[in-house]
Amino acid sequence: MRFSKTAVLWLALVAVSSGQSSAPSNPPASSADSAARLPVTRVILYKNGVGYFEHAGHVRGSQDVNIDFTTAQLNDVLKSLTVLDLGKGRITGVSYNSAAPLEKRLGSLRLPVGENPTTAQFLDALRGARVEVRSGSLAASGRLLSIEEREVLTGHDAPKVDGTDEQASRGRIGLTQVSLVSDSGEVRLFDLTPATSVRVTEKEVNEEVGKYLGLVASTRDQDLRRMTISTAGDGERNLLVSYISEVPVWKSTYRIVIPKEGKPLLQGWAIVDNTVGEDWKDVELSLIAGAPQSFVQELSQPYYTRRPVVALPENAMLTPQTHEATIEGQADIVNGELRSPKMIATGVIGGVPGGVPGGSMGGVLGGITSGSGGGMGTGVFRTNGAPPPAVAAPRPDATMIAESLEQGTTVGETRELGDLFEYKLKDRVTIRKNQSALVPILQARIDAEKVSVWNPSDTSLLRALWLNNTSDLTLDGGSFNVLEGEAFAGEGLMDAIKPGEKRLLSYAADLGVLVDAKQKADHQRVTKVVIAHGTMTQSTQERQEDTYTIRNRDTSTRTVVIEHPARPGWKLADDAKPTESSASFHRFQLTVEPKKTTTLLVKEYRPIINSYQLTNVTDNEIKFFLDQKMINADVEKALRKIALQKNDITVLDAVISGRRAQVSSISEDQQRVRENMKALKGSSEEKALVERYVRELNEQEDRVQALRREITEMQQKRDAAQSALNGMIEALQMEVTL
Repeated sequence: MRFSKTAVLWLALVAVSSGQSSAPSNPPASSADSAARLPVTRVILYKNGVGYFEHAGHVRGSQDVNIDFTTAQLNDVLKSLTVLDLGKGRITGVSYNSAAPLEKRLGSLRLPVGENPTTAQFLDALRGARVEVRSGSLAASGRLLSIEEREVLTGHDAPKVDGTDEQASRGRIGLTQVSLVSDSGEVRLFDLTPATSVRVTEKEVNEEVGKYLGLVASTRDQDLRRMTISTAGDGERNLLVSYISEVPVWKSTYRIVIPKEGKPLLQGWAIVDNTVGEDWKDVELSLIAGAPQSFVQELSQPYYTRRPVVALPENAMLTPQTHEATIEGQADIVNGELRSPKMIATGVIGGVPGGVPGGSMGGVLGGITSGSGGGMGTGVFRTNGAPPPAVAAPRPDATMIAESLEQGTTVGETRELGDLFEYKLKDRVTIRKNQSALVPILQARIDAEKVSVWNPSDTSLLRALWLNNTSDLTLDGGSFNVLEGEAFAGEGLMDAIKPGEKRLLSYAADLGVLVDAKQKADHQRVTKVVIAHGTMTQSTQERQEDTYTIRNRDTSTRTVVIEHPARPGWKLADDAKPTESSASFHRFQLTVEPKKTTTLLVKEYRPIINSYQLTNVTDNEIKFFLDQKMINADVEKALRKIALQKNDITVLDAVISGRRAQVSSISEDQQRVRENMKALKGSSEEKALVERYVRELNEQEDRVQALRREITEMQQKRDAAQSALNGMIEALQMEVTL
């Protein structure tokens, strides 16, 4: 008969456990299993996805300690591991479980068994080992000879075998038989059934079987890498282990509570994920806002299921956005230009000098059940659908909540670490592996003005806080949540904000204000021509006007910020003075009374400057300037006079070139005559031809002398004309506005 795979595995386990139980002694536990655990005591997390970990504890004598890692951590740990025995001891070695494939690790055993053996294959690997087989009342011991598969014919009246159906009992059944040779030389056969047990009686073989099952069992937790640190010494000593490891990036999130009076309260939290192989129990936790250089390139970060998106009315569908940092304030804008730019660096993230005193964590936010939107266009949120009772305790408003949070939240200390900044928690924290936590990092009152922001790229006006970080805190970038009155007012995103920096933080749609932007269709062009020192400079200004009409439909006064695009090459006119400017926008601040309309006029110009050398001006260029209305009649007259003088010089240059060409041609002809005269020597015609060639050479020489006199005269005229042109150009000084 044949057994199912479950029965086969069960039989193998019974065989091995039976053999081990009767062995003279159990195999010794590995040092990795018997070693003590060294807990995490300190964790420092950085913004670039790297964490610094410290483990500390006591060791006694030559004791081993264990630390668990994930496979992803191991490379970082091996290149940064530091182990210190702080007593009179030493570190004798560090080992960890291999990551080789199971097939290769099984190959190192003397037991030739694969990863998924059947019972027959497992027992076949034990051939020659001393075993004891029991089947019912029968028992025998000896050396395992073979494992055989055979089929047995059965009749109609054959007894039904356990594990087979009635149809199989009337035909053929498969049987697995084990044979062994006793010490007396007798060969015994046993059918392997669920009632059959096989016990290995050799200690060495039992140990090999235990190693095999241990390797197979290790595949259940393939991501766990256990590192064992071996020590040697006397007495009890302190042991310190440190390393860096890839960790998820810690995230910042903020709560901004806007009271009726006084400064808003900013409360910062950090989301920390423990995805390493060890629990963090009562650890000292610090968060570093910065990114020291590390070899880790791909950051490991938990991923979460996206929440369903519910369609909203079109005027309320907003995408969280961040607003650019200020480059220049109003005092740095002169005549519409940005002067002496002093960019506020936002790439280096910092933190909060000094701690904020407090007590235990409060639960005020959970007690908010209802409230008004505070005129912000937001709805009312309740914790249940039932109406409030007729008599109830007063609901806390934003002022009460801010005061309670300020007194009831404990944060730690902050300090600068060079270009980095540290948020150090006051209390120790416990975060189990594969869990996350929300921990407070800062709390402070801030200067912030509530405004409405209009940007040409947005379809609606945004409610925002114009935050001026007058504190000593450096705020890490992250999400923020706004609470005003008695309800949630909105949320958004913010970039890192350094002390002394001003930033817009938008969090909701403002449905109480309308903005209409119109641009003047006809661009005005103003051209100015200046001629001086032989150069004509043409300055053209392209002008444009933008008109913003702001209507406040609400019953309260609105402060509106218009973000006007800052285009390359364009400058603001003298009467356009923004409150501040960023890299992409000029921000204009206006106050609009209830139920009133106001306008903002922004004038800009773009200068276009072209330069021309008067010595290169031609009649065709003058014609082009006139056609394009780039010059007037006075400029044309001055340019024509220069062009005529240039033409006279051009004629003289042509005459001089012609005379020089004739001289060159005569010289070439004289050379030819001289060559002919040399060829006539010794001939009968020599005398007559020589006389004729001599006459020709004399005539040509007379012509060359005359041409050279003409060239000299023409060159003198040309130099005089050039001198007159130079004087004419230098004396020409004009400035004309068209």
